[in-house]
Amino acid sequence: MPPSASDEQALIAALKRRDPAALATLFEQYADKIYRLAAGLLRDEVQADGVVQNTFLALIEKIDTFEGRANVGTWLYRVGYNECMMRLRRRPDADLDDGDDADLMPASFTDWSAVPDALISSAEATAEMERAIASLKPDLRVVFTLRDIEDLSTAETAHILGISEALVKVRLHRARLALREKLAAYFDEFARA
Repeated sequence: MPPSASDEQALIAALKRRDPAALATLFEQYADKIYRLAAGLLRDEVQADGVVQNTFLALIEKIDTFEGRANVGTWLYRVGYNECMMRLRRRPDADLDDGDDADLMPASFTDWSAVPDALISSAEATAEMERAIASLKPDLRVVFTLRDIEDLSTAETAHILGISEALVKVRLHRARLALREKLAAYFDEFARA
């Protein structure tokens, strides 16, 4: 749970005094979240560790310039996201196209209510879902991760990514449709059984 506004102000003041306990508190609260974001975008655990490290180094180096326009957690996500994008841009095979993908209408529709709950929550289904998420384009994957996995608000997601709330909603819709399409073949055989 994020700290209250007064707790956050006290935490930021402690960070500015270079209090190691304040850094440890924020690290404990956000390191895993930033790691999941980075691992999801970069698909590389070693690089994801580097993103976490660089994000918290940036916090230490730049806390004096923190203006408080967003909460510190949102700021950390933003720094982590920017670090991921910088690393992705360095890759020769990077597919960072965030252009318009015509309306994505699924080619097949699966009645998900016919799929047994035990199957949906199985390790195999979870692995299939992770593969489907990993196959999304980075601009869709990051929105899906922040909104549906990390459970951030549309406004927080927009702020982290530096895009409008409307674009967050569009990308989330496209990500969900793409995931539904990718998972339809897997679940369709069980729905028909």
